[in-house]
Amino acid sequence: MSGKKPYDPYESFHKLSLVWEKQINDFFYQWTNNKDFVKISNVGTEINSRLLEELKKNQEALAGVLNLPTKNDVSNVATLTIQAEEKIEALEEQIWELQDSMKTQSKEIESVVEISKEIIKLTKQLKMELVKTKKEQIDTKELHAELQEMKFEIMKLTNFKEEFETLKGLILKGTSTEQELTGSGSSK
Repeated sequence: MSGKKPYDPYESFHKLSLVWEKQINDFFYQWTNNKDFVKISNVGTEINSRLLEELKKNQEALAGVLNLPTKNDVSNVATLTIQAEEKIEALEEQIWELQDSMKTQSKEIESVVEISKEIIKLTKQLKMELVKTKKEQIDTKELHAELQEMKFEIMKLTNFKEEFETLKGLILKGTSTEQELTGSGSSK
């Protein structure tokens, strides 16, 4: 018993399928090797292609009447959808770029605002200093005017002093002359 193999139905089926395959291949070879079969096949293929074209036309006409989409309509919609998706992606990229540029610009604007605040602060300080300077200038003009008045008064006083000195000198001379005159007159 050890020398015999047990019955395997799958192996038998495999052998049978190989025999059928060979017979079918031989049959197809004989048919395709025949000129008449090739001519008939060509005619059948041409008729089949014409019938398919007619069927397509009829389907499109019927789909148009029934308002149903055809294969071409679906293809066109698919193409338009793909194009729309591509355009949306391009727009998204542009939006991202715009967002990035707006962030950059907002940062630049913030720095400009900071600089402007500092400039305004400096301008206010300069304005305050200008007001102080104008007040000091007015005070200086008033002091200058007072100084001019004082100079004028001093000049008057100096002139008065000189006149006084002159008069004093004249009075003293006049007294001494008078004394001389009186002194000499009393001796006479």
